[in-house]
Amino acid sequence: MQSGQFNYLPILMQALLAIGFVVATIIISGKLGPKRNSATKDKNFECGIESVGNARIPFSVKYFLVAILFVLFDVEVIFLYPWAINFKELGIEGMLKMIVFMALLLVGFFYIIKKKALEWE
Repeated sequence: MQSGQFNYLPILMQALLAIGFVVATIIISGKLGPKRNSATKDKNFECGIESVGNARIPFSVKYFLVAILFVLFDVEVIFLYPWAINFKELGIEGMLKMIVFMALLLVGFFYIIKKKALEWE
């Protein structure tokens, strides 16, 4: 190996050791662990309350839409932090780029409000 690749050998060894430990622990606990199945243990359990009805009730698409929009706008706002840290070094060009970024962000936000994507029924 070259000296550059040789430097990664401890990392590779540690990764293999960690993966091997996890696999060995799972296999050993599966072989040595107790196996006591019963009707009571095989029942679904949720906070001490008996299960009633079907567990596969579909969620409203609005729930997932709000979650995706939250993540989208949250990630976009993360870009403000590095810009704020480097505000002086970026100068007027950085300010103009951030104005364009925020304008696009606001256009998307107003589009979402116009389509009533955040309103619950």
